[in-house]
Amino acid sequence: MSLDQVMSALAALGRESIKRVLLKHGAREPFFGVRIGDMKPLQKKLKGEQALALQLYATGNSDAQYVAGLIADGARMTRAQLQRWADTAAWKMVGNYTVPWVASEHPDGFALARQWIDAKQESIVCSGWATLSALAATVPDDKLPLKEFGALLDRVARTLRDSPDEVRYQMNGFVIACGTYIAPLGDQAIATARKLGRVEVDMGDTECKVPDAESYIMKSRRGAPVARKRKTVRC
Repeated sequence: MSLDQVMSALAALGRESIKRVLLKHGAREPFFGVRIGDMKPLQKKLKGEQALALQLYATGNSDAQYVAGLIADGARMTRAQLQRWADTAAWKMVGNYTVPWVASEHPDGFALARQWIDAKQESIVCSGWATLSALAATVPDDKLPLKEFGALLDRVARTLRDSPDEVRYQMNGFVIACGTYIAPLGDQAIATARKLGRVEVDMGDTECKVPDAESYIMKSRRGAPVARKRKTVRC
């Protein structure tokens, strides 16, 4: 399929009811309002079409950017391309999900994430923490820089309360990811969660809630010392 054909297909799948919901969550035009489930047939058809993924993302349409993340191979992207995706994410659904999906697949994913969490732009900071969470969930423990991940847990404990709302949300998610998936850091993540207590985030006019890190970790482990690593964080 060409870029125009994919954009036409997405436009046909758009729903005003979905647009209204996404607008409440912070979506910005342009976008069609396509349900993620309705993107899956396109994902199956287009998976691996790297050039098309880059074209879709460059449209700035958030539905197209989401599909781009579903079909792209992050390991085949350059650092410059990953940076461009972080810089031009249409809104937080793209910055907090699509960008981390591909960044976590890249050999320099950790280095990029560390760079992003020190950025001035809040959306990029969020992409950084979300990428770190994705790495925790997918990369084997013996391939992770565990000492640095532990230091980042300490950083969350020190700085979360003074961070912006969406950054707090992503930091909380990082604690959950470490406690759920990284065996050597499980105890430290639980201790961090207890130190933080209930994380307060203004979720706006939505029904979304901030998960309690400790209880979420224990639930996600399903009685095991640690949850099995995921093959991918795409959804």
